[in-house]
Amino acid sequence: MMPASQAIADPMSDAKAIIAKHQTMPVFTPPGEAFDAKTCMANKKVLSIPISMTIPFNVELQKAMATAAKDVGFTYTTWDNQLKPDQWMQGISQAISQKYDVVDLAGGLNPEWVGPQLGEARAAGVKVTTTHLYDATQTAAKSVDYSGKVNYTEAGKLLAAWAFVQTGGKPDVLIIGSSDVLPSIPFVKAIQDELKTLCPECKQTHLDVPVSDWATKIQPGTQSALLADPGLNYILPIYDSMSQFVIPAMRITGVEGSVQLASFNGTPFILDMVRNGQVQMDIGESLGWAGYAAIDNIMRMLCGQPEVAKLNVPLLIFDKNNVKTAGVPANFNDGYGDSYLDGFHTLWKLK
Repeated sequence: MMPASQAIADPMSDAKAIIAKHQTMPVFTPPGEAFDAKTCMANKKVLSIPISMTIPFNVELQKAMATAAKDVGFTYTTWDNQLKPDQWMQGISQAISQKYDVVDLAGGLNPEWVGPQLGEARAAGVKVTTTHLYDATQTAAKSVDYSGKVNYTEAGKLLAAWAFVQTGGKPDVLIIGSSDVLPSIPFVKAIQDELKTLCPECKQTHLDVPVSDWATKIQPGTQSALLADPGLNYILPIYDSMSQFVIPAMRITGVEGSVQLASFNGTPFILDMVRNGQVQMDIGESLGWAGYAAIDNIMRMLCGQPEVAKLNVPLLIFDKNNVKTAGVPANFNDGYGDSYLDGFHTLWKLK
């Protein structure tokens, strides 16, 4: 049980406050001081290697990063690959041979998987960054100069608060994570800790499924959890694409409609499921905004500015009340507004 000194006087009000903060249209907050981006980035070159360009998330993130680089006026190259280590290594070799200033590992590519190659790049004077990999609480690998971190911890707290409110303060939660994905451990811990803070006596279960096993193990694992605990009333898969394997388990066990589901990422086909009532809530992040924020942090490194603590990409709740603003069918960028465009342009002294 939580020590009395840490107890929350009104956990329901506290949880509702966390939710309310993420239900309004995002407003741009500068992640650092303004700087003359065009001048300091003249003749600079950045090569970004996503974990795979077969993943729509990475395609959209790279598109936004390339657009931001074009706005400023420097060379930006996306290294196309299909989730193959030898392709990642070839990209780093290309950055060295073509004298790029930066090699960026994006969208989940762990620098520890290409450690020796990054060592060669740094010895050749190439800076190393990561984009959308680490949680804001994590320390980047020593091979990384600057890291564009994401607030997965805040997303975890928000998911816990949502489940607490939606169950009337009596959550019995199944959390589905993937500890082989670098930020997943602090993400899951944030959900667990917030649930304990809001409701020390409430029940929670953790199902850990590696990404490579999602298609074969999430459904049976969820079915087993539902059958083992008839009181289970909320499911929180930490990445929303997991939901496609959770919903069949809910249907088979006869709990669809009574047990609810919420997640994180804002993946369009999951937002369509929110609109159709299969998923109750999905936390979204604009990948257009994320791409500009990532370029901002990379440029800060090259322009002598401090590293940002985390990318200033807001988390926005999509539920039945606002999901249509994400498009019909949904897409990665609608629903968040475009205040980031003027915000970053002003920050970079382009206007």
